Amino acid sequence: MRVPTTGPWSTIAEYVIERFDHLEAADLYRRFAAGDVVGADARPVGPAEALGSHEFIWYHRELPAEAELPFHEEILHVDDDLVVIDKPHFLPTTPTGRFLRESALVRLRVRLDNPDLTPVHRLDRGTAGLVMFSARPSTRGAYQTLFERREVAKVYEAVSTRPPGWDPSTPELSGRPLPLVHRDHLERLRGRQRVAVRPDRAPNTETLIDVLGSGRSAAGRTVLHTFLRPHTGRLHQLRVHLAELGIPILGDRRYPDLLPEAPDDHRLPLQLLAGELEFTDPLSGASRRFVTRRTLSEAPVPGDARSSGG
Repeated sequence: MRVPTTGPWSTIAEYVIERFDHLEAADLYRRFAAGDVVGADARPVGPAEALGSHEFIWYHRELPAEAELPFHEEILHVDDDLVVIDKPHFLPTTPTGRFLRESALVRLRVRLDNPDLTPVHRLDRGTAGLVMFSARPSTRGAYQTLFERREVAKVYEAVSTRPPGWDPSTPELSGRPLPLVHRDHLERLRGRQRVAVRPDRAPNTETLIDVLGSGRSAAGRTVLHTFLRPHTGRLHQLRVHLAELGIPILGDRRYPDLLPEAPDDHRLPLQLLAGELEFTDPLSGASRRFVTRRTLSEAPVPGDARSSGG
């Protein structure tokens, strides 16, 4: 937080109390006295510290007690450099919003006693599946570069409501036969919850889409199960691409329509799963392939007479 060096406040604490007037002054003074606010030199800034003695201060938000999420990550691989987990739906990859301790990153740092763990890539909170973490700073860049250079082959699965007129003998979406490659230009807009599609601009996203099957889910929904191989990794890319093709992902509250905020519906998680990661390890040169152990709850029931692949 940047602090003015001059003004009507005699101390930094007075400025902070006015700045955060929705918080109790006594509680803020307590935090200064406890050494919870520090300057650029990591020295605690006391409650009597004069205005102008620091231009920047650092502090941690205090959050109310978090309810434990009843979903747990599974560790699939651990070595000195890399950790791979199978993330459940509803668990954020990193702290965000009201989730701090209940995030994959914080859980793993505590579980593995490793404060250096850092995600190499991310999944949306609603998406389940594979996430890779760097285990130490000295080799982190090697794994990050794999994603920057698009040298990681990623495979996802999704489940959507089966479109009207679906014919498994001649599978197509929006008049395009499967498999198909969908491309467009997506732009992230500051302060918006959704990305925008810019049809007048050169594509910056690409996804190979094919069908795995169709039929009825265990809940009785008539569904289409798709296979997705993204070549790029833009925010919400897969969700937007399927919505554009007329098969928005079940459980998606952002695409094609932005629905009002609501509590998580644990009965219908977003039906998107990061199923496979494959790459050549930049340190050893060995081939690596990780596969999720999770499934999508609304996938067609195996053996259903109405299920059919494309």
